[in-house]
Amino acid sequence: MSIKIINGILLTTVLAYGCQQNSSKQHTTDMRDSLDLSFDTVIDSKDVKLYTLMNGKLKAALTNYGARLVNLQVPNKAGNLTDVILGYDSAAAYKSNASNFYGAIVGRYGNRIGDATFTLQGSKYELEKNDGKNSLHGGTHGVYNQVWDVANSSDTSITFTYISPDGEAGYPGEVKMQVTYTLSHTGGLVMDYHATTDKETVLNLTNHAYFNLSGAGSATILDHELQIDAEAITEVDDTLIPTGKSIQVGGTPFDFRQAFVIGDRIETEDAQLKIGKGYDHNFELSKASGFRKVASVYAPKTGIEMQVLTTEPGLQFYSGNFMKDTDPKGKSGLAYPFRSAFCLETQHYPDAPNHPAFASTVLKPEQTYSTKSEYRFTIR
Repeated sequence: MSIKIINGILLTTVLAYGCQQNSSKQHTTDMRDSLDLSFDTVIDSKDVKLYTLMNGKLKAALTNYGARLVNLQVPNKAGNLTDVILGYDSAAAYKSNASNFYGAIVGRYGNRIGDATFTLQGSKYELEKNDGKNSLHGGTHGVYNQVWDVANSSDTSITFTYISPDGEAGYPGEVKMQVTYTLSHTGGLVMDYHATTDKETVLNLTNHAYFNLSGAGSATILDHELQIDAEAITEVDDTLIPTGKSIQVGGTPFDFRQAFVIGDRIETEDAQLKIGKGYDHNFELSKASGFRKVASVYAPKTGIEMQVLTTEPGLQFYSGNFMKDTDPKGKSGLAYPFRSAFCLETQHYPDAPNHPAFASTVLKPEQTYSTKSEYRFTIR
C-alpha cells in the first residue's frame, strides 16, 4: 500500500474522530448553554461541577454539590423533551437556597426526627434543629449541603461518594456513602445507594427531586393523576412527627390506591391535611420488600407518566404546600409558585429511631446499607 494511501486513511480517520469529538462536545455544550448554567465553582474549598448523562431516551444534568439532580429531560407526547425537575441555574443559587433541598440527596436521615434527638445503645444523640424543634433531612449540615466526590462516570451513569465524619450534624460514626445515578434502557433514572459505618448509627438516604410533569415552571401539579400502592399512611402530630399510629386510607382523601387527580380532594376538611397544609405524609407501602413499582403519576398536558419503583417500605408524598410565589426564581427565571411541584421520596418511615415498631434504620459496622429506587418514564 502506498504512503499516500496510508496517509489518506490516517487523515480520514483523524478527521472522522475529530468530528465525533466535536459533535459530542457541541452536544454537551448546547445542553449546558440552553440551561444557562454556572456550576464551575468552589464551595467549602472543594470544586463543584456539572455533569451530563444521556442515553437516547433521557437527558440529565447533575452536580456534585449535594449529589443532586439539576435537570431531567423526558420526551412528551409530541416527541419534544420536557424538563420535569425544578432547580436553579447555578451552584451558588442552590447553596443560597439549600433548605428547600431541590434535587438533592438528603440525609443522613431523610425526613424528620422528633425533638432532634434519638437514643442508640444507651447514648442520647442531639441533632441540628432546622424544622422548629425537629431535625429535617439531616439538619443544616446534612449531606445535601456537602460537596461530594465523583468516583466514576460514563455517558449514562455517575457515582458520587461522600465520607460523613463521626459527629457530623450530631450523628454517630464515620459513614462512607455513595449514590449511583443510571439512565436505564427502559426510560428510567435509577438510584443505587450504598453505605458503611465504623460505629453503630442510623441512616435513611433519599432523593428530594421536585417534579412537575407538565414541565418545570408550570403553574400547578393539581391536575396530575396520582396512584400509590398503600393501604395506610403514618399519622403525624401538629409538627409532622409520627404519633406511632397508622390511618387506613379507605374513605379518606389519602386513598390513592386507584389513580386520582391530586387537586380533587386536597382541600377536604381532614385533620391530617390541615396539619400538612395539604399532602405531606408517609404512605406505608403495601408490599414492604423487594424492588417493585409502588406509585405512578400522569400529567394530561404532556402525556408523561412517571412510575416509582423502590426497595423501600415507605413513600413520602409532598404536594408543594410550602412553596410561594415570592420564592427565588428557578431555572431560566421561572417562578415556582404554591403547589407547582410534587415530591415522591422513597424512604424508611420518619422518626423511625424513636419508634421501635417501625422498620429499623440502624446501620452497624458489619452491615452494608443498600437501597434502590427508580423514576421510570413513559407516554400515554
